[in-house]
Amino acid sequence: MNTTLLLAIPLLPLVAAIIAGLAGKAVGRQGAAAVTILAVGASFVLSAIVAKQVFIDGVPVFNESIYTWLVSDGIRMEVGFLIDQLSALMMCVVTLVSLCVHVYTIGYMSQDPGYQRFFSYISLFTFAMLMLVMSNNFMQLFFGWEAVGLVSYLLIGFWYTRPSAVFANMKAFLVNRVGDFGFVLGIAALVYYTGSLDYRDAFAMAPDIAAKTYAITPGWTVSAITLVCILLFIGAMGKSAQVPLHVWLPDSMEGPTPISALIHAATMVTAGIFMVARMSPLFEYSEAALSFVLIIGATTALFMGFLGVINNDIKRVVAYSTLSQLGYMTVALGASAYSAAMFHLMTHAFFKALLFLAAGSVIIGMHHEQDMRKMGGLAKYMPITAITCWIGALALIGTPFLSGFYSKDVIIEAVHESNRFGAHYAYWCVMAGVFVTALYTFRMVFMTFHGKPRFDTSPAHGHGQGHGHGHDDHDHDDHGHHGGVPHESPWVVTAPLVVLAIFSVVIGGLTIASLLFGGGFQEAIFVLGANDVVAKVGEEFHGAVAFALHAWAHPPFWLALGGVLTAWLFFLAKPQWADAVDRSFGWLRKVLENKYYFDWFNEHVIAAGSRGLGRIFWRGGDQAIIDNGIINGSAALVASLAAVTRRVQSGFLYSYAFWMIFGLAAMLGWFLYKTTN
Repeated sequence: MNTTLLLAIPLLPLVAAIIAGLAGKAVGRQGAAAVTILAVGASFVLSAIVAKQVFIDGVPVFNESIYTWLVSDGIRMEVGFLIDQLSALMMCVVTLVSLCVHVYTIGYMSQDPGYQRFFSYISLFTFAMLMLVMSNNFMQLFFGWEAVGLVSYLLIGFWYTRPSAVFANMKAFLVNRVGDFGFVLGIAALVYYTGSLDYRDAFAMAPDIAAKTYAITPGWTVSAITLVCILLFIGAMGKSAQVPLHVWLPDSMEGPTPISALIHAATMVTAGIFMVARMSPLFEYSEAALSFVLIIGATTALFMGFLGVINNDIKRVVAYSTLSQLGYMTVALGASAYSAAMFHLMTHAFFKALLFLAAGSVIIGMHHEQDMRKMGGLAKYMPITAITCWIGALALIGTPFLSGFYSKDVIIEAVHESNRFGAHYAYWCVMAGVFVTALYTFRMVFMTFHGKPRFDTSPAHGHGQGHGHGHDDHDHDDHGHHGGVPHESPWVVTAPLVVLAIFSVVIGGLTIASLLFGGGFQEAIFVLGANDVVAKVGEEFHGAVAFALHAWAHPPFWLALGGVLTAWLFFLAKPQWADAVDRSFGWLRKVLENKYYFDWFNEHVIAAGSRGLGRIFWRGGDQAIIDNGIINGSAALVASLAAVTRRVQSGFLYSYAFWMIFGLAAMLGWFLYKTTN
């Protein structure tokens, strides 16, 4: 495999980001867009070539160091690439979705004064994500991990004049630091046990680490491999927004819509899923860690879905859907169905990016309105957006023959085959989640594109006629319909929708046989024979068409259909029924509107407790002990001693003579005492 080709894949977006960001005046707005799009497009083409070599041509796995940064105490810190089926798949997904988002951005951000800065950021994000997925060592993994977090901070707070955006990016940054603290501890533990930062060494020594224990307290010891895996997964909980570290993702919708598609659908939030799949040789030796992963994922899949049912912001509904689907992927990881998790990651990247970009198209057409209660009947005005959104919605709920059906059904069946602790709970969560997903998804579709129009069609006044977000609109962007008839978005917005819709239809059926049941991932994913639930599911697989035709015989199909019909009945045919349920279960709605009080707990318990503890250290430690005790106290002691000794300096000769005689007598007395003893 050509090293130069591999280096070009991440470095092209990096160079483009530098040109767009630092040479903005020289290249201009169109130049910044062109150079970043060409760079990411080239990265996608090169990634596709690599994927062909890996999946079709059977080229051996590439696992080599490219550059040694330093060697410390025998630990090598290197830049290196591991190119196998797992990384090749991620490279194609990242670059293709990024390319679609780059093209979409031309239309969405056309009037924004930060146009070039935005292109620079998203190209830099693509570089960071590629470095993460291509790495063959923990140092480079951590670099990519933190780099995507940094760029996401910049992108979520892109409109930095809006207090809500600044709050959202700080929240994302802080919550991810909690997860990253666990992640870096997990890496440190691996270095402690292996003496190396290389994946290959850690994976080879996994059985030895599993045989060791670590004493957390004198009376409490845990398996070393369990401790390592749980610490690594805490990092994944932050990046992939799993309960309770999920609270940052809905608020991150304050960023521009292209960022929602790029970061929160296909790339950054899936970094945690990819990392656990990559670490499968470690996780397979810890049943406790996998059960922990399974339960956390199941809880996220179901309970985050409920929040999508009551939300009226179109982008936040899709955001809660992302949380729920990340929970499905995590459930698959916990059931040892790593390949199913990666398969769902791939299919989800296309239909969720499609839904986010469709939501952005609606926002453009509605002149920056996001409240679905002020929409309705948009299919007449925005037919391309409506059709592509329907395709994304059908894929999301698992409609037979569409991509989401194959990946989601395999996960459900894999969990059903698992005997691991927590699998029973997880199975019922993912089954109930099918109904909930269909309910909130088609509630969004029906409220947005169907029924009677609920918007003001009077002429717009000053705002909302452009397709982007001018600087003066920052306080209004995505909020507040300014009037005017809705309109279809320009082709630079709708073309990526069409491309993503095509992939959302065909990618699942075309790849399920080879990726999941044909050994597509080969040695890239390690599963112990006793844990191979995907192989058990594969025993009943007789082709993609037969798999889809038999969907009616399984509960998920009917649960999804029930969710769609319920959404149609309550939010389109008989909306008064939804109002009646809302009045009857006001307490439940309050719980959901407050997002299970996670934010309240974080603000009033954790944050307030941290501030209180800091106040104690400030007043008790800093002011009382350090300032008043050590610094001011020592100064006061010196001043007191000086005040006493100052009395000796009287200026009278007889006083000095007295003290001289007194001192001489004291010295003679001491001398006589020492000589006689």
